[in-house]
Amino acid sequence: KMMVSEFLGQLTLNFGSSEPTYPTVVPVPDFDPDKDAARIETAIKTKGVDEQTIIQVLTKRTYGQRREIAFAYEKRAKKDMISALKGALSGSLETVILGLMKSTAQYDASEIKASIKGLGTDEESLIEILCSRSNAELIEIKKVYKELFKKDLEKDVAGDTSGEFAKLLIALVQVKRAEPSSVVDYEKIDEDARALYEAGVKRKGTDVKTWITIFTERSIPHLQKVFERYKSYSPYDMQESIRKEVKGDLEKSFLTLVQCFENKQLYFASKLNDAMKSKGAKEKVVTRIIVSRCEVDLKKIRTEFKAQFGKSLYQTIIEHTKGDYQKVLLGLCAGDD
Repeated sequence: KMMVSEFLGQLTLNFGSSEPTYPTVVPVPDFDPDKDAARIETAIKTKGVDEQTIIQVLTKRTYGQRREIAFAYEKRAKKDMISALKGALSGSLETVILGLMKSTAQYDASEIKASIKGLGTDEESLIEILCSRSNAELIEIKKVYKELFKKDLEKDVAGDTSGEFAKLLIALVQVKRAEPSSVVDYEKIDEDARALYEAGVKRKGTDVKTWITIFTERSIPHLQKVFERYKSYSPYDMQESIRKEVKGDLEKSFLTLVQCFENKQLYFASKLNDAMKSKGAKEKVVTRIIVSRCEVDLKKIRTEFKAQFGKSLYQTIIEHTKGDYQKVLLGLCAGDD
């Protein structure tokens, strides 16, 4: 039996370490799940399906509110809302709406599962998710992954990747990263900076193991200072050093980590920009970032996007997408900057 004090201790632990959020999707005031469920039922039954209403309702409700709508829908229509939406929608719109019916952690877990299932691994997705999520997010993703797929995320990642790339991803999945400390340890910063230099640029070949340890076990504020200090040892900054020392998926992973440590929202903004500008707009990437971050930090991603590219994310979505897919993305983007 667990003591109340222990339970409370765990609560503060879990919520104490969570980062502030910058969502674009926030709870709607005077929320009425029954009314929303009725609107969705009508929209689905309408000849030709009223996608507009479905988009309007679901992009303007949080995941918690969408769950309540689904519950109310089931009571009304005597059937499952997710199945009904699946039957009524198709293409990119369906993908986004079904993504919205999962919690952020469920969505991330499903995206990871999809990227390692079947033939060939979608390394790009795997790298993006595992290298950008916080300790708290990764812990939740692991828990949900186990619930959804009855498998350990760590085992699945290990079974699907190899070599040093696998070692790096496994270290990330093990969530060994220290939480930020109020004490700045200058000696340790210097030691890590020198170790990164001596394990890479300074020698022939790369001691990747040392890099993995430092990259996956130190707190983010500490690493930011380590990379700053690194410049006083190495003729190249950390990103240039990574490009010189390692290749392929390992290179992509280390670069993603550095970019996320330096400015995570700018990393996502750049990925969105590249994905939208690339031929046949890499819809998968656009969908994944917007759906997975709309209740986390999409508002801040929008700010970084505008600052970096001089055009708002909203306008860029208008320019590079069309139809219902465009409408649903704009609904989640929730405003022009």
